[in-house]
Amino acid sequence: MGELRADWRLRLRREGAHGPVCGAGVLVDQHTALTCAHVVRRPDAVMWLEFAENNALEPVAARVMPGGWLPEVPAGGSGTGEDVAVLRLDSPRPQARPAPLEPVPWGGTEVYATGYAEGFDDGMSLWGRIGGVSGERVQLDAVTRSEVVRAGFSGAAVCTRPQEGRPARVVGLVVSWRGDLGRLLPEDNRLAFSYLVPLERIAELSPVVGELCGPKAWDRGFEERVTRWFDDPDEDPVKMTVVPPGSGKDRSLRHLLHRADVVHRGGGSRPHLADHALDHVAFPAGEYLGYWDWLRGAGRRPAQAAERAPVRPVTVLVDGLDEEPEPGPLIELLSRLRVLGFRLLLVFRHEGGTGWTASRDQLLLPALLGHADALLGRLQHAEFSRAVRRDVVNSASLSSVTETVDLRRAERRLIDDVREPQRQLTLLRGLIRTLRADLGRHGGR
Repeated sequence: MGELRADWRLRLRREGAHGPVCGAGVLVDQHTALTCAHVVRRPDAVMWLEFAENNALEPVAARVMPGGWLPEVPAGGSGTGEDVAVLRLDSPRPQARPAPLEPVPWGGTEVYATGYAEGFDDGMSLWGRIGGVSGERVQLDAVTRSEVVRAGFSGAAVCTRPQEGRPARVVGLVVSWRGDLGRLLPEDNRLAFSYLVPLERIAELSPVVGELCGPKAWDRGFEERVTRWFDDPDEDPVKMTVVPPGSGKDRSLRHLLHRADVVHRGGGSRPHLADHALDHVAFPAGEYLGYWDWLRGAGRRPAQAAERAPVRPVTVLVDGLDEEPEPGPLIELLSRLRVLGFRLLLVFRHEGGTGWTASRDQLLLPALLGHADALLGRLQHAEFSRAVRRDVVNSASLSSVTETVDLRRAERRLIDDVREPQRQLTLLRGLIRTLRADLGRHGGR
């Protein structure tokens, strides 16, 4: 089975942050949530959204965005009605992972929904299968009448069954249930069914949701790579990437900016960057101005600056380095931050943008060369320690104890002789991958 908890499952309250629970919702990006119009009641209402399965995320107020009111049409009325409200959060929640969306529900698919019925404010989940269509809605067939949705489920995400390696995917929103006798509870009727409005239909009516449902709305591979870079300080100390404006990669980046300790936008204030970076440096009392001047290029490097590196590596994300009018001074500042052990994620908005070559030659290449040397040192220690544990170190075997690291050092020396920077980068990355694999075999990771 896949993960049980999801940031994107929302519990809704009305009349304030501590008002009564009135339904459910689903977060589809850091700014946007979906629920039922009858849960919101009025297009000018303010709702409170709670991240019921992640209490580390603060609740947030939300209101219907322009064009986001798609109420059900009353009996005898004209036109279509989906009973959907598209909400705009008053402040974004990029820390929350939004729902993975699947616009087309398939008949017979096993699905579930988590709602907040009376007495179950912490949530309860009901299972069923996608049935037939009923106008613009889709029927959900429950195994028993007691598993038909009820009050508190309106706006809940209808999700596919999660599997290992594939998370639950949202195919629609719970909007109603119907019993043949019109009784208050599903189990008091002879027949009762749940109904959802499919995401495909919501996407047709809301351009915002339609854009989020497209195949290029997100770049999940990019998200995984950058998340891994943030999570693992043993990843490359400098990373360069191209993120075209308005792309799925760009949307994914918006949800990752909060992971950086310091974010600098191209064209922003370099003194501001230096100031924020120094918040993470344990410089001696009274030496702030010396470090600040040095970072800005207006003073000498402080003594023992490299020894002031933070215990936990600090990450700096430069968003749009090629939007810097004169990237040279910024690259020099970033080089000084590298002396202090800072890790850098450099985002360019255009392939080969301004500052790309200088960043490669002055930041990326030196960082990877140093990283390879550090991994070689660790491999030598790991290889020798392993030999000691196996009791194979003696005068006759000393030359063979570190044969792996000796081979890698020879490869490293050959890289120094390469003069073409891109070729050098390719060889360096290959060597670093090999060294990591060697360390894994020798228990040095």
